[in-house]
Amino acid sequence: MQIAPSILSADFARLADEVAVIGDADWVHVDVMDNHFVPNLTLGLPTVEALLKHTAVPLDCHLMIEEPDRHAPAYAEAGARSVTFHIEAAQAPVRLARALRSAGARAGMAVKPATPIEPYADILGELDTVLLMTVEPGFGGQAFLDVVLPKIRRARQLVRDGEHAVWVQVDGGVDLDTIERCAEAGADVFVAGSAVYGCDDPADAVRRLREAATRAGAASWWGGRQ
Repeated sequence: MQIAPSILSADFARLADEVAVIGDADWVHVDVMDNHFVPNLTLGLPTVEALLKHTAVPLDCHLMIEEPDRHAPAYAEAGARSVTFHIEAAQAPVRLARALRSAGARAGMAVKPATPIEPYADILGELDTVLLMTVEPGFGGQAFLDVVLPKIRRARQLVRDGEHAVWVQVDGGVDLDTIERCAEAGADVFVAGSAVYGCDDPADAVRRLREAATRAGAASWWGGRQ
């Protein structure tokens, strides 16, 4: 069970310091928004390049942008270890996933809450991560959408049927309560923003989130295993 604190909830004026307080988190989740694909403008490639100089924690870049086919490979080339594009915006997702892998990054595909996962079952072998949005993308601090839980289960069933190990990631409204439901359904990578950066001790928050997910996954229908 992996925890990826989202710096969307961090202090943008102190990002290097904010990344340093997340303890043994597995990833730093970077939400890139262009104010076109989603109605918000956040961080971009220059910020990612700067962060890479100040942390050894791998960066997980979630691109909520138009034209990811054009822009996403630059994040992998800069050194991001995982780059996720939205299937709703990609023109050639298989070619893009291969380009990301060729540049040394894990290739991820994100879907909005209303986007079904089943139409993309045949391309899962080209991916390393499937990111299921559990809020409408664009802003942090939103309430978790329970309607996505059945889709998490379907995604886990799809990736378990394949030959390639694919992580099932969730992003949006993840806290100590909802992380258990997500893990029970089939998620194994969890993006948490305010549940980490809204605490006095972010490193302890990461630890408690991981423990909750591990317990729930172990007791789940899929046993918390790939």
